[in-house]
Amino acid sequence: MARIGVFICWCGENIARTVDVERATQAISEIPGVRRAVNYKYMCSDPGQTMIRDMIRDDRLDGIVVASCSPHMHLKTFRAAARNAGLNPYLVEMANIREHCSWVHHDREEATAKAVDLIRMSVGKVLRNRSLDPIKVPLTRRVLVIGAGVAGIQAALDIADAGFEVVLVEREPSVGGKMAGLSETFPTLDCSQCILTPRMVEVGQHPNIRLHTYSEVESVDGYVGNFKVNVRKKARYVDVDKCTGCGDCWAKCPSRKTLSTFDYGLTTRKAIYIPFPQAVPARPVIDRDACFHFLRDACGTCKKKCVAGAINFEDQDQVLTEEVGAIIVATGYQLYTVAKDQPNNKLVGYGEYGYGQHKDVIDALQFERLVSASGPTGGEIRRPSDGEVPKNVVFIQCVGSRDCSKGMSYCSKICCMYTAKHTMLYKHKVHDGQAHVFYMDIRAGGKNYDEFVRRAIEQDGAKYYRGRVSKITEENGKLIVRGADTLAGSAVTIEADLVVLAAAMVPSDGVIELAQKLKISYDENGFLSESHPKLRPVETNTAGVYIAGACQAPKDIPEAVAQASAAASKILGMFCKGELTREPEIALVNEVTCAACYACVRTCPYNAIEKVEIRDRKGNLVKYTARVNPGLCMGCGTCVAVCPSKSVDLDGFSEQQIYEMVRNLI
Repeated sequence: MARIGVFICWCGENIARTVDVERATQAISEIPGVRRAVNYKYMCSDPGQTMIRDMIRDDRLDGIVVASCSPHMHLKTFRAAARNAGLNPYLVEMANIREHCSWVHHDREEATAKAVDLIRMSVGKVLRNRSLDPIKVPLTRRVLVIGAGVAGIQAALDIADAGFEVVLVEREPSVGGKMAGLSETFPTLDCSQCILTPRMVEVGQHPNIRLHTYSEVESVDGYVGNFKVNVRKKARYVDVDKCTGCGDCWAKCPSRKTLSTFDYGLTTRKAIYIPFPQAVPARPVIDRDACFHFLRDACGTCKKKCVAGAINFEDQDQVLTEEVGAIIVATGYQLYTVAKDQPNNKLVGYGEYGYGQHKDVIDALQFERLVSASGPTGGEIRRPSDGEVPKNVVFIQCVGSRDCSKGMSYCSKICCMYTAKHTMLYKHKVHDGQAHVFYMDIRAGGKNYDEFVRRAIEQDGAKYYRGRVSKITEENGKLIVRGADTLAGSAVTIEADLVVLAAAMVPSDGVIELAQKLKISYDENGFLSESHPKLRPVETNTAGVYIAGACQAPKDIPEAVAQASAAASKILGMFCKGELTREPEIALVNEVTCAACYACVRTCPYNAIEKVEIRDRKGNLVKYTARVNPGLCMGCGTCVAVCPSKSVDLDGFSEQQIYEMVRNLI
């Protein structure tokens, strides 16, 4: 005879004000198999846990049901209490009578009846539970970090400093990401390169970091603790080991017309180049789409000038296989810009602002390069059209952000701050200039952030207009900016020399394809999704894969660094154990009844089911079957649904348990 204990939580008033817990306790105590049914105000508290442990021992319970809030929050807590009392933790079930009952109902009678039904079903389920043991998985103590911006660099260094090997993959020729192109950072206005460059150098020289720049992740196989990742190292046509970085090759290169991606098209670069002076590694790469040797087979100047013999026009892409136990994705962001609509060859996006049509309408990252000492103008603010110093600069915020018509309803979070920074930097360099800012709302949430914006307005004299810009046109060499100031209740027209757009932050190109390779989810905007926004903010739903930085959502540098360190700490916690322990609630195949149709193999989203040949002792083939890899299976149940012979079941949620839940309900 079963001996089930049921523990009903009041959750303060969250449950008790809608559900009559005393009446529910009495109703549940009458269910066959229920030995004890009690209620308590806070079952997750220490006294509540003690009550559970004591009753398991005193009443020799062989299964318990806790009726409280979401199992996502407290199932581990109650399983730990059961384990401490000598009960297998997988003989514990939870009935969610908060989110599924009290929070969504107002009628006390109906809510109480529903709570009783939910608990009754959980009792039926636990009656069919069986003891399970955690799965032990071998662990490879190496980490792959994808993206070497400030978040990727921080995560890599934290893990490497702890003594574990890191494989750092960056698709650009140098580490550094977007931060490497910034001039100064808010709210302290300290030099971006002064902060970042030492960390970049440390990454390049760290003995525990294997750096792959100009590389991309091509495929990912395996599971938590045992991933196999193929990394494509693109041909640089320069032998990094032989190259001394002397600069003779790019100094003599005759190809000069390629737009610089590091300067966001404000200047040009050679066909052989390093992205910026502080690049790590400080070794050039050849752009074969711009190199005369590849285009015309008529040049080899760089090879002739290279005394180290580092130029190799026969270089080929290489695919390397890296075995790692965990992965951190830190692919960063890019800015929303206008682009060509290919079928119609028309500008789409914010054409009303003239971006892509007027040279003096630029985005925020381009302005960063104009004010940077390493930028195309040496830190002097000049108009891209004629090189003149702009006396009136208009900054437009929320360009794409909070705009459902453009498909981006979210706030980009940092635009208010970097626009305020831009007005300060402009005023510091052009003392007789005037900065104008059109904004929707000022959102400056952070330590010393609001004070920073006030400083831009009150000390540096930036003029702020609460309103939107309707259109920008060009007349007599001036940009005519037409907008509104809703606080003053008047239209505003400004003759501007330069317009800077605070464009929305959007995910980097290719992040959705990468997410599909990693089998992690992403939202409607293309940002990667965390497992839980509060309790698991750096984990994903795929075990062993973590996220950090602006690939998850718009965020500033301090937040990206903090999240990177959080992801690193999660992995270090996992690496402290000799092996990896996983939940045993996974799919199982009955190999006797399996018809080897392999519908489960084809539909498994985690590639956790493989085809197997069963042979006798003499090696003769007996039959074909499917078998679940316990390290890969995530217990989603897709295979159970598609199996035509009903040979697949899910431990912890078997068909027997479901039938018993339905029987108890009716």
